[in-house]
Amino acid sequence: MRAMVLHALGCALVPEARPEPAPGPGEIRVRVEACAVCRTDLHVVDGDLANPKLPIVPGHEIVGIVEALGAGVAQPAVGMRVGIPWLGHTCGHCAYCAAGSENLCDTPAFTGYTRDGGFATHVVADAAFAFPLAVDDPVAAAPLMCAGLIGWRSLSIAGAGRRIGLYGFGAAAHILAQVCRWQGRDVYAFTRAGDTAAQGLALQLGARWAGSSDEMPPDLLDAAIIFAPVGDLVPLALRAVRKGGRVVCGGIHMSDIPQFPYSLLWEERQLVSVANLTRRDAVDFLAIARQAGVKTTTTVYPLAQANEALADLRAGRFQGAAVLVP
Repeated sequence: MRAMVLHALGCALVPEARPEPAPGPGEIRVRVEACAVCRTDLHVVDGDLANPKLPIVPGHEIVGIVEALGAGVAQPAVGMRVGIPWLGHTCGHCAYCAAGSENLCDTPAFTGYTRDGGFATHVVADAAFAFPLAVDDPVAAAPLMCAGLIGWRSLSIAGAGRRIGLYGFGAAAHILAQVCRWQGRDVYAFTRAGDTAAQGLALQLGARWAGSSDEMPPDLLDAAIIFAPVGDLVPLALRAVRKGGRVVCGGIHMSDIPQFPYSLLWEERQLVSVANLTRRDAVDFLAIARQAGVKTTTTVYPLAQANEALADLRAGRFQGAAVLVP
């Protein structure tokens, strides 16, 4: 198999040839068809997330075909197309798992962070955390496995309000905007100043308004979701939501939140974060994505160009999501 491997934080990925991995008990081996590139991959490579397993193969938005089963695995069967997300394993017995909050498990494993991921031709995954996919296009489906899932969980936590602000109109927001419009909500898209391409995509996908992150929207928001890893956006989003509104931080990493006046939080505004996802989130969202007819905007890179894809993501040189294809 071929893989792009991170050996040291802050360094480029290195191409390597490795033996094809054998699945252990409860595991499957998957031939990777496509793996989307997530901002969390940047956080892993850049060292923003502490203590990754090194060396590590990044990538956690994986679509591929099951090739081999480990002991005790009956499903998913060999030949099935599956999706593999960020949450790669949970203990199943800690207080959080017992309460149905496996996203907060005390001893989890994460694809592309603590276990090898999908920047490769093959990957081994926990069979219980691989989801059958009824899709024809693996490239289009790959961004659903994190950008879509974390967006869906963020929207669920944001509540049922009609006016939803999306700060950072990248992979997650361009998927979530379609879900919001299908649900009959109004989307307000916030981008970096002058990013007319992202604003244009937002309007094309049905956003009611698109503008710079430092602008006030034409209407106060019921909720805002921040996907950009920029702490300075928190007070701006609090300013934009109504009394009793909610601001959801959807990323796994964010720069420091600056000091802001209590008046922005007062009147029962809420500031909450999203951590990881649950398997229930995946089941629910994949069904919703089919019903809503979600279509992803993708830029394809060969596996060997993973470093270029990461650099382009860092610089904001494409719309939607980058996808690696072996």
